[in-house]
Amino acid sequence: MKIHDIKTLGELKKSGYKPLSVKDELRKNLVEKIRNKENTFNGIIGYEDTVIPDTERAILSRHNILFLGLRGQAKTRMARQMTELLDEYIPVVHGSEINDDPLNPLSKYAKDQIAEHGDDTPIYWLHRSERYGEKLATPDVSVADLIGDIDPIKAANLRLSFADERVIHYGIIPRSNRSIFVINEIPDLQARIQVALFNILEEGDIQIRGFKLRMPLDIMFVFTANPEDYTNRGSIVTPLKDRIQSQILTHYPKDIETSLSITEQEADILEEQQHVSVSDLVKRLIEQVAFEARNNEYVDKKSGVSARLTIAAFENAVSSAERRAIIHGEKDTQVWISDLAGIIPSITGKIELVYEGEQEGPYQVALNLLDKSIRSQFITYFPNPESLKKRKSTGKASQAQKEDDPYKEITKWFDKGNHLDMLVDMKDAEKIQALYKVEGLYGIVKKLYPHANEKESALLMEFVLHGLAAYSLISKKTIEGKIQFKDLIGSMMNLGQFSTDEGEDDTDIFNEDDYK
Repeated sequence: MKIHDIKTLGELKKSGYKPLSVKDELRKNLVEKIRNKENTFNGIIGYEDTVIPDTERAILSRHNILFLGLRGQAKTRMARQMTELLDEYIPVVHGSEINDDPLNPLSKYAKDQIAEHGDDTPIYWLHRSERYGEKLATPDVSVADLIGDIDPIKAANLRLSFADERVIHYGIIPRSNRSIFVINEIPDLQARIQVALFNILEEGDIQIRGFKLRMPLDIMFVFTANPEDYTNRGSIVTPLKDRIQSQILTHYPKDIETSLSITEQEADILEEQQHVSVSDLVKRLIEQVAFEARNNEYVDKKSGVSARLTIAAFENAVSSAERRAIIHGEKDTQVWISDLAGIIPSITGKIELVYEGEQEGPYQVALNLLDKSIRSQFITYFPNPESLKKRKSTGKASQAQKEDDPYKEITKWFDKGNHLDMLVDMKDAEKIQALYKVEGLYGIVKKLYPHANEKESALLMEFVLHGLAAYSLISKKTIEGKIQFKDLIGSMMNLGQFSTDEGEDDTDIFNEDDYK
């Protein structure tokens, strides 16, 4: 007899079915996965040697779990994926509010059904996807929401006394019996509400408006929290922490490669946007922004910088290029460095600033982070301009070293009074044509990347200009959708050249020295 053909308690008994607790189910199925060398948490990248082994050890120990970490660290996703470790189906007394096990009923309803119908008690099979409960902790959450309360309407309709157990309306925790239950941001739960969880976690008792019920609920509890919440918005009361057996620390990606994999997996790029190509260089610049933000003096480290920043930024970068292609009727395009101006809204909404950062303003800080990202990645593709500048400033560079300066021809072109104006929304062909005007620019790219095609070379040429500006070898200004590159000294001598009287925005896209 197939499992779904079992419809009554009697048939269930004859089948030899033996129920397991939720934690035993998780343990049994995890052991099977580990033995079969299967991936326990699919789609969770960067936790292979840290969080996932810790979680597996907690499940094998049949522990309740607290995931402790900053925002955007896949804490809730980890909890939701635990349902894949549950049995596919379990039997439940038909009509039960708390998923009563037919072989071990808890509620009065289930006990009455079995007493009345015996082996003919109807059962149904609950899928593991339905065995998950989740509650976001907010200050307005009450004990009634979580545990339950007396329902006067039910009492009136059924003509029952308030002393009758059937008038109880169960909260979300009892309704998650034989399931995984998650409370997100547990410190936001008022202390008196946290206290109500003590007995559920340890003894299995619940009390509802004077009803002392011995209900050993079968629940795997998972909690999530931000470490700083212990001192900011609220705290986890000590006896509750004591009852959570395993506390697991989550973290952000530790390297660019991991971060790239996460963004590639999570970014929602439409099929119709596939005509926009994104180079590995641009992808790394976007990821570097998050790494810069996590170490920036203007960004609140206690709040964290979510992985959602780079995901949203990547989507915005593609959309910036797509918009430009639509404007000019181009069938294919690529994301240029100048298109990264379009990711600023993805940055400003996802970083919390300290006081000094608020004084600078979120837009300016976002530009600074983008500039620092270009600066950090530039030296992985081209010679470090900083070392060249240091040699010149100390006068220790030999004549041969001075002649070997790979950027000499480029900076000399700007020193002659030349400048390069590039509209953010220019056609690809026009942008490529403009880049070739700068003497020495194609030469350095061709020398270092001889096999790059035309668009790849043009992107690298544009990157060189932004990199030299980031290292203060040339000047870069944005003026209403236009980026202008010119010599640094001439720019400093003519600060008033771009008057704002006509509403133009004269914004220096910072030099690193401004923020030291």
